[in-house]
Amino acid sequence: MEIFVTKLINIGFGNLVNAQKIVAIVSPDAAPIKRLVQSAKNDGRVIDATQGRKTKGVILTDQNQVILSALQPDTISRRFSGKSELEERGESHE
Repeated sequence: MEIFVTKLINIGFGNLVNAQKIVAIVSPDAAPIKRLVQSAKNDGRVIDATQGRKTKGVILTDQNQVILSALQPDTISRRFSGKSELEERGESHE
């Protein structure tokens, strides 16, 4: 019997994404990403997890879904790697 463990990444406001399905986490500012998001919206492939806030991160999945987040890509990346902001700066939690 195999046991599969799925790591879920918090992308803001209690929204979680399966870490194994993420292909890329990018900023929404570049024109090609804006076109990609618009195309995905037209095709019904967008999941909006911003809770009405400004989109700061775009997550691309291996299932061709586009997930919009109010968190910046570096914040999501830290959560993906399991590091806190203090650890990233070399500071301790104590």
